[in-house]
Amino acid sequence: MNQKIVTRFAPSPTGYLHVGGLRTALYAYLVATKSQGDFILRIEDTDRERYVADGIQNILESLTWAHITPNQGVRLENGTIINSGPAGSYIQSERLPIYKKYVEELIAKSHAYYCFCTPERLEEVRNYQQEHKLPPGYDGHCLHLDPQEIENRIRANERHVVRLHMPDSGETKWDDVIRGEVSFKNSEVDDQVLLKSDGYPTYHLAVVVDDHEMNVTHVIRGEEWISSTPKHLKLYEYFGWTPPAFAHLPLLLNSDKSKLSKRQGDVAVLDYKTKGYLPEALINFVAFLGWNPGTEQELFTLNELVAIFSLAKVNKAGAVFNIEKLDWFNREYLKKLPPEDLVDYMLTYLPENYREVRDREFLLRLAPLLLERISKGSDLSEMYTAGELDFYFENPSYDASLLLWKKLSDTNESRELVKKHLSEIAKILMSEPHSNDPEKIKSYLWHYAETNGKGEVLWPLRVALSGKEKSPDPFVLIALLGQNESITRINSAIALL
Repeated sequence: MNQKIVTRFAPSPTGYLHVGGLRTALYAYLVATKSQGDFILRIEDTDRERYVADGIQNILESLTWAHITPNQGVRLENGTIINSGPAGSYIQSERLPIYKKYVEELIAKSHAYYCFCTPERLEEVRNYQQEHKLPPGYDGHCLHLDPQEIENRIRANERHVVRLHMPDSGETKWDDVIRGEVSFKNSEVDDQVLLKSDGYPTYHLAVVVDDHEMNVTHVIRGEEWISSTPKHLKLYEYFGWTPPAFAHLPLLLNSDKSKLSKRQGDVAVLDYKTKGYLPEALINFVAFLGWNPGTEQELFTLNELVAIFSLAKVNKAGAVFNIEKLDWFNREYLKKLPPEDLVDYMLTYLPENYREVRDREFLLRLAPLLLERISKGSDLSEMYTAGELDFYFENPSYDASLLLWKKLSDTNESRELVKKHLSEIAKILMSEPHSNDPEKIKSYLWHYAETNGKGEVLWPLRVALSGKEKSPDPFVLIALLGQNESITRINSAIALL
């Protein structure tokens, strides 16, 4: 009988959920879900110095927004953080007695030892190693302390930690799902601290204990953890446990091939939500950061990703975070929104009074027009701030000279010519039935424009309607604004001249 696949995502609340973490969570979710296994969400909060108060809430809100739901672990229920699953608590700070028990087992088997070295001594060791170009790491100073001395120093409440005892010879190797065979010389692996002086485990101990107790079969994580894997495998060996399969994902890179970081832009998942990226777009984009389905298809729903995803198709090389590609994905998903939903989406990025000025029917006609110019909601906010949207909602103001086609000099004769063209356009519109079809409106006006010079006719018409040098073409604007309002704006332009 095949073993049930169990994966986990185990973020540390030392900050907000990064898009790299979202990719790790997504891949772990896809692997488990595809095989009808379990996906666990565990919180690794043992780094108390860097703990961020709202970090857990942010992680859970980010994953909930992205529709990545765990079968077991920590989740949000009506805004409350809860644990759900057979392991009891999935928050490491609530599992301290478990780690203490396993540390004592390692010490009893001489696989771990007490270390009383002060921060000052450790700093001296680091400086010496740097000066003499030696590999960094603990020098084993406390490895062979007399048991009685250890007991006395502990009884005296002397500050201490517990370290892993790595062998001096041999090597530790494993067959990485993504990278193939990886090996490290044991002599080059540090005697890692397992239990800190505050009684909290380090990541290295807690992750192994929790993955074992939660029956995790596949550990999917970033490549920065490759050098830690020998320590984890040695712990599995010392405990007599079967290790999980390891898959180390490629780094996420900026366009200049540096490691993705906040210094070069947003990296927190909810930053993208705030900017108006849809969760479906971000998930689709993130899935492709290191993975390729081997087909021409680019747009995948979450269920489609579940069906097609495989770790075998994840690359070793770093994946470039191309924001232009993310914008493309988001635009494609915005196109798929039902018209009513698209209007609601856009209104969240526009002033409240825009709802009052125009009726719903107008907004339904406007939304596809705006969609041609944006990739995300924050683009609308920027357009509003730049004054690029006001003319859709109110009669524009502008200098009369803007109405003159660029080939015309600003003379009374030129202004009279523009008045004549605008007056004729208004007459034609008044004589024709109202239409919301730009092509139909074009058919009314095109003969006059062609006969009298397209630039000299259509340029002032565009400005009269929008007050801008650049805007949608005048036929589109008339269809959007309606013939009555369009005529009103044309008459305002005539009066301005």
